[in-house]
Amino acid sequence: MDYVLWVADEYAFDRVYSSFGYLGLPTLARDDILRQFSSLMCISGFGAYAIYMIFSTVSFYLFFDKRQMNHPRFIKNQIQQEIKMATDSIPTMALLTVPFFILEIRGYSKLYEDVEERGWPYLIFSILIFLLATDFGIYWIHRGLHHKSVYAYVHKPHHKWIVPTPYASIAFHPLDGWAQSLPYHICIFVFPMQKFLYLMLFIFVQIWSILIHDGEYFTRDPVINSAAHHTVHHLYFNYNYGQYFTLWDRLGGSYRKPSEEIYNSELRSQMKPHSKQDREMKAMASTLED
Repeated sequence: MDYVLWVADEYAFDRVYSSFGYLGLPTLARDDILRQFSSLMCISGFGAYAIYMIFSTVSFYLFFDKRQMNHPRFIKNQIQQEIKMATDSIPTMALLTVPFFILEIRGYSKLYEDVEERGWPYLIFSILIFLLATDFGIYWIHRGLHHKSVYAYVHKPHHKWIVPTPYASIAFHPLDGWAQSLPYHICIFVFPMQKFLYLMLFIFVQIWSILIHDGEYFTRDPVINSAAHHTVHHLYFNYNYGQYFTLWDRLGGSYRKPSEEIYNSELRSQMKPHSKQDREMKAMASTLED
């Protein structure tokens, strides 16, 4: 995040903070923690919203199967509601996330700059470490959010979207979104990662969260936790908690293979599968709220 902060300081924030002097306020140096906190709050909030709106809109218009909007569980004005929930949650999620960025830019993480410090083989291997470690963390956090003691208070708002669109990707209760992002932030305090690579992977995971809500099933690969697997999660709640892979769901006994009625675009647009899904969905939902 220090790369992003440097660019923002160089081309925008230096001018903003220097203008404070005209108001009789302290101008704040670049390394002032209050300035860093304020700047990172702006960057993370506006950055998250920009990525969310741009890639969700592209995904919706290019990939999302609009016939799914005829599903009986698709809510009236759902897209507007998804955007509103995400927009309302982003500031709080940013506020809770900035302390991690502060620790990162102040040198407390294990991020490093020079690729040669650990070599190219480690750089490539660290991608796999990042994906497996964060997937493991998200799996258990996500599964924990389905526990009866917390589900209704924190995670249930996201499951309002039984038939999600790409705009549902961060339509969360803010504590829900923040909790599921924790593995991304914690990992760089546990194992070394190259700074630019981490930034790219951090952006990638935001986009991936949109893609698994887009309802377009490009792959039937049994290893990848695709949009089809995440559709199963939204329909039936207690399955497929993983983010990228099906590994942890298989080991944790929560894996459910998407059925043909989900993969087949013609079948999933028919009313008979919709009715079957609705009946099973109601039965599953009751187990979380008894």
